[in-house]
Amino acid sequence: MIPFVDLKAQYHSIKPEIDAAIQGVLESCAFTLGPDVVELEKEYAAYCNNAFAAGVNNGTSALHLALLAAGVGPGDEVITIPHTFVASAAAIYYTGATIKLCDIDPVTYTMDPIALEAAITPRTKAIIPVHLYGQMADMDPIMALAKKHGLIVLEDAAQAHGAEYNGKRAGSIGDLAGFSFYPGKNLGAAGEGGMVVTGNAEFNRKVRMLRDWGAEKKYHHELKGYNMRLEGIQGAVLRVKMKYIEKWTEMRRDAAGRYDEMFAGTGIETPAQLGNRRHVYHLYVIRTAERARWIEELNGKGVQTGIHYPYPVHLLPAYADLGYKQGQFPHSEKAANEVLSLPMYPELTGDMQAEVVEAVKAL
Repeated sequence: MIPFVDLKAQYHSIKPEIDAAIQGVLESCAFTLGPDVVELEKEYAAYCNNAFAAGVNNGTSALHLALLAAGVGPGDEVITIPHTFVASAAAIYYTGATIKLCDIDPVTYTMDPIALEAAITPRTKAIIPVHLYGQMADMDPIMALAKKHGLIVLEDAAQAHGAEYNGKRAGSIGDLAGFSFYPGKNLGAAGEGGMVVTGNAEFNRKVRMLRDWGAEKKYHHELKGYNMRLEGIQGAVLRVKMKYIEKWTEMRRDAAGRYDEMFAGTGIETPAQLGNRRHVYHLYVIRTAERARWIEELNGKGVQTGIHYPYPVHLLPAYADLGYKQGQFPHSEKAANEVLSLPMYPELTGDMQAEVVEAVKAL
């Protein structure tokens, strides 16, 4: 079986360092926040070419607290896309704001700036472009619209560690950015983790307070906060992995290049790598109108696959109350019916990819 993702392969490649990092936290008993988290925040902010980073318990909390720090709440509207993991919308819901949706560009799967402009109303307070699958959204026109209408831009960069747009890193263009360190991400923790990155000192201060019960000093609660702190063990593990993130990113990009070459001339719709963007290939996504059959047959040939994502947000039962109907976001709906993610991780070998491609070609 060729696995969709192989976390054990990555762990065993750096096992002594990971084990030592975890043991160090156990010895220090700095389990919540602590020195490793402090250093990780500095290192990750620098990696994103930005000033501040605040570690939180997961990527959803990163989006949620970033919105709150920017002043988003009841009465506001926040625009994002339907073709994304549900957390992009859930974070808006948690603030009490109204979720507004706009369709995607069918080539990149990211926010369509023309659709975005049509969705803006006088109540719009913020925009959440999602850097889906490892490629950044078209940020220049999005930022121009935000400037024109006085809106906050929060990059959902959960799948885009190290991605770039016109030479600028994910997390350095918007007012804030939310990252996820879920184990399967390009930079994954040994459990859950997230980070809010920003160049705004006040936003950073508020996120730090909100993640720790709304207090800057113990028992002095200025804000109605949450228990959303990043654990010390996750900080230690992520600091080890930070040393390898660029190497692993290039391995992913090399693997994507091999896929592209092997699929050339087959008619298979492969990911678009736009010239002004550095795609970091969190996922390698192809498309087929016969997805259910392909998944069954590929699995039978020993190839694991994934679907990211089978239902657009507006067609999920949980968000039926938004009032959208089938057909309102045709590009998102078509993608949801056709996308198929193939195995993609740094340790994926050319021989393994050849088996995957031959199995797909046979279909």
